[in-house]
Amino acid sequence: MSIDDNPIAIAVTGASGSAYALRLIECLIRAGETLYLMISQAGRVVLKMESDLVLPAQPAEMEKILSQRFDARPGQLQVFARQQWMAPVASGSNPPRAMVVCPCTTGTLSAIACGASNDLMERAADVVLKERRKLILVVRETPFSDIHLENMLKLSRMGVVIMPANPGFYHNPQGVQDIIDFMVSRILDQLGIENRLLPRWGG
Repeated sequence: MSIDDNPIAIAVTGASGSAYALRLIECLIRAGETLYLMISQAGRVVLKMESDLVLPAQPAEMEKILSQRFDARPGQLQVFARQQWMAPVASGSNPPRAMVVCPCTTGTLSAIACGASNDLMERAADVVLKERRKLILVVRETPFSDIHLENMLKLSRMGVVIMPANPGFYHNPQGVQDIIDFMVSRILDQLGIENRLLPRWGG
């Protein structure tokens, strides 16, 4: 298990920005955290489009590939299927200490806002909300419609952290990796995990 024996849940949806998810997973594994990972079918499609990573549909095979890629220790990274209702994240009796949806489609945003719980990813977010744990949504869409904004406001009022994938440029990024690290650093900050991916303002 992780340092404090309390995993973090990561959900990867089909929005553009899969590089954020991969870097986040890498940093969390390096920090010694145990992760519960869920990747939607659309998320796997976008990963294939945006990176060199082709993931199988079977959770066990996906877990093996990702554990090798990020050099995770045995059991540190656990992957769950869309309808795997016996997964720990499906119940408030065993909630993760936090959950990050990165990147988050506006469809997933909508489902979470209305408590749909149609699959494990949505149910896990519902559990995190009802158990008053931290939920972070890295929304990736532009422009936002009134529906998107209303859903974000609704969830923000419930305590959800809304983090649109809006990297800054005051740190003078020298390449795409620096832009990715800007967002991942801010996510890690929200999770309370120390990192040095980003030069601090005024530091």
